[in-house]
Amino acid sequence: MALPPLLLLQDITLTLGGAPLLDGAGFGVAPGERICLVGRNGCGKSTLLRIATGELQADSGTRFLQPGTTVRYLPQEPDLSGFETTLDYVLAGMGPGDPDYRAAALLSELGMTGRENPANLSGGEARRCALARALAPEPDLLLLDEPTNHLDMPTIEWLERELLSLSSAMVIISHDRRLLETLSRSVVWLDRGVTRRLDHGFAKFEAWREEVLEQEERDAHKLDRQIAREEDWMRYGVTARRKRNVRRVAELATLRQTRREAIKPAVGAKMEAREAELSGKLVSVAENLCKSYGDHDIVRDLDLRILRGDRLGIVGANGAGKSTLLRLMTGQDTPDSGTVTVGTALSIVTLDQQRRQLDPNRTLADTLTGGGGDMVQVGHEKRHVIGYMKDFMFRPEQARTPVGVLSGGERGRLMLACALARPSNLLVLDEPTNDLDLETLDLLQDMLAQYSGTVLLVSHDRDFLDRVASSVLMAEGAGRWVEYAGGYSDMLAQRQDETLATRHEAPAPTKARPAQAPAAKPASRKLSYKDQHALERLPGQIAELEAEIERLRAILADPGLYARDPDGFTATTQKLEDAQAKLTAAEERWLELEMLRESLKSG
Repeated sequence: MALPPLLLLQDITLTLGGAPLLDGAGFGVAPGERICLVGRNGCGKSTLLRIATGELQADSGTRFLQPGTTVRYLPQEPDLSGFETTLDYVLAGMGPGDPDYRAAALLSELGMTGRENPANLSGGEARRCALARALAPEPDLLLLDEPTNHLDMPTIEWLERELLSLSSAMVIISHDRRLLETLSRSVVWLDRGVTRRLDHGFAKFEAWREEVLEQEERDAHKLDRQIAREEDWMRYGVTARRKRNVRRVAELATLRQTRREAIKPAVGAKMEAREAELSGKLVSVAENLCKSYGDHDIVRDLDLRILRGDRLGIVGANGAGKSTLLRLMTGQDTPDSGTVTVGTALSIVTLDQQRRQLDPNRTLADTLTGGGGDMVQVGHEKRHVIGYMKDFMFRPEQARTPVGVLSGGERGRLMLACALARPSNLLVLDEPTNDLDLETLDLLQDMLAQYSGTVLLVSHDRDFLDRVASSVLMAEGAGRWVEYAGGYSDMLAQRQDETLATRHEAPAPTKARPAQAPAAKPASRKLSYKDQHALERLPGQIAELEAEIERLRAILADPGLYARDPDGFTATTQKLEDAQAKLTAAEERWLELEMLRESLKSG
């Protein structure tokens, strides 16, 4: 028998301004269930999540929360004002009986001391602090709105592992495809005010969505034929009974309204970068580039050549110096030593992740036109601001809307609209994917694929990097940067190969040591019996541990396990952690013995 839901929303309606934002939306969340909530920017995802928390009241509909259920909510823009330290902020989210030590422990894992002043935090630090507040109580239900925004790669990967280890039910809004594929077990699609549900993970969502839209197109075609028949009757039909005629005219008006609603999904963004004349073949060349702030090395001895048409993704932890490197490579900042040669005929357009170019008090239309009437200078032509807005999915009535009231995704689209209107042959994109919905990300990806210029891209979106980047420049620490061919997944594979190669080569320097220390005891010419026996047994043990890990993961994949057997869930989780630790130790021991055997054999 299915377990009763922790949270249930039914027939939720909400109107903000003109047309309804939510019109019969809803979903249910069972214990331990992991749902991703997807839809276009501005469709009402965050609003629906706020209704789920009880923070916002719907015009009509039902919200049911199981008595005793603990809920924690991570908003897109957390408010940390009124707290003296970050630890105070996290502790304020703990409930009666929650262990306070988890607050300090999570902050420490996220690279914070708990003594920071919330007023001085960066966007990434504020996000990490808000995550600690949401996760520390281990609630029954987690509602997460864009949890990966402003986070660096290591923190996103930590967040994935932490969420997988929790037994909490979750509803997640995110543009990070990789995160959604890893975590989700169901998808709720919010589209034109209504919700549809897919009881599979996000990996199957896009194919399912295409099937739904294709069916809508077929239904719209049938509706067109019915409208044509009714219009034919209007022109040529017998008018003997007036009441019947009036009814059919009303029905025709209803059909036309239905058709107008049916074709709305076809309206979407139409991104196109205005390209300037070709730049020189060499866009930017760095030689022995060094830059530091105090004792902190940002770049050390970097040699890098960026050619016309390259799409270079720049990745690394927050504070590694990605934005500084962008400024150095484009000549906006001066290195401490070394040289940067910027190419000829460059027309640079920059997309700033902080969106400092946007004045919250100006209207959307004034931001696009510069306050100069109703026309936008798009490349070498002028376009009416309303038409250009529609290309980026803004409605005409939003023209006089202040920028400050736009959603995060709408501000992201506005920044893209401003940037892409200017001719360029070098796009410098610093975190362009923040807050963008999946459809807009697809359009941005397609635009970059057709762009003949050069792209420098800072992003923490792993899937986007895989789709866009031709090479990845990775911050390895202490000012060292290494370029890898391909996208993010290719970079991970190459780094793993290099790590294994380094381990195999590690014993080589020890051969020179006996000459410097002649008193040392000579090394044995063969493995001891104990080591030989271990080397023979370890492959079998590794295979057994891998099979055990797969078995335990299959058990934990059951979303209802925690509700049925919480003690069994805890025990299985602990067994999985122990098995993974044993597997790591066994693999390292086998590698150590195999390297020793090869070294003795070659010696």
